[in-house]
Amino acid sequence: MITRNVMFRRAAAAVLALAVAASTSPAEAAGHAGLRPVVERLTGPDGAPGALAEVNDRDGRLVITSGVADIRTGAPVDPRSRFRIGSLTKPFTATVVLQLVGDGRIKLDAPVERYLPGVVRGADNDGREITVRQLLQHTSGLPDILKHLPPMEILKDPLRHWEARELVDIALRHPRDFTPGERFGYSSTNYILAGMIIERVTRSPYTDEIHRRVVVPLGLDDTIVPSDAPDIPGPHPQGYVRPESDLVDITRLNPTVAGAAGGMISSASDINRFLAALLRGRLLKPAQLREMLDARPTGRASGSKYGLGLEWSPAKDFPGCGDGFWGHNGDMLGFSVRAGATMDGRQATVMVNLNPGGGPALDDAMAKALPTALCVN
Repeated sequence: MITRNVMFRRAAAAVLALAVAASTSPAEAAGHAGLRPVVERLTGPDGAPGALAEVNDRDGRLVITSGVADIRTGAPVDPRSRFRIGSLTKPFTATVVLQLVGDGRIKLDAPVERYLPGVVRGADNDGREITVRQLLQHTSGLPDILKHLPPMEILKDPLRHWEARELVDIALRHPRDFTPGERFGYSSTNYILAGMIIERVTRSPYTDEIHRRVVVPLGLDDTIVPSDAPDIPGPHPQGYVRPESDLVDITRLNPTVAGAAGGMISSASDINRFLAALLRGRLLKPAQLREMLDARPTGRASGSKYGLGLEWSPAKDFPGCGDGFWGHNGDMLGFSVRAGATMDGRQATVMVNLNPGGGPALDDAMAKALPTALCVN
């Protein structure tokens, strides 16, 4: 459904104060007074219809919402919301690969060709020259499928099923971006291949392996690893894109278009619980956790570094996080998510129900929201 922005703004204005007030209290907000205006900016002019931020720390759990979950009804964002987490799927996928490394079933420095013979071919891409580690650390040089499958193409048929091999083949028609191992270059193609390796080694769908190895042990009741199911079960905001001046509802979407690189659904509470468990060593053996956190510079202006499925972000402007924090971004059609955790036990997740289509003001607010939620006390 396409709805004029003016309808959204009227609905948002009507429920904004109620949504924010309903999800916080003076006691809960102690120490996080700066977070509420940041969350409100996420739903300001040229922002998203709705937003949610959840912080877990030694003082407990704080959830702040703003704006609307549905521009037709004006319903506020539910603090328990589930949503598509996009590339935050990658830490889950990396965790399963590293568990298989710990079990001796995958070698990090073995060529991709060992597990997927003949799959990585096309242009100058060659799986004999790329290791599993390089896939997980985005140093493979493989072209990014997201650069060769435009969002507007997906919007033409959002319920279409995509095979992982089909997505890989689309990407591999194009030359590699650089020689494997030469530098960092983010590519979702890497994690689609990682999902294929999981399936080849375990002889079961990667969706089942993530569910069995991560979701069930941690009791992540809001977390789903769907195959073709296009709906988001349970309480959830609608997800929107803004291709031009109008908002388009893209909530119903076949997640196979993102697969092991970005197809999961979760909640802020579950994401925070997952990151806490991961950094505390509950999911990986010590050797594999060290591998995951062995990060190399991304070359970005922020000074960030990327490990195996987790990114380290410096927090020089946010001293509450010390040197920095671990986390990941997650962008999927309809939703944009930022999540992070500190080694001393704080976690935060921020979500908006618009992607793509936000303006510079939303980009700036999203860049500040996570470190404000996680680091400022």
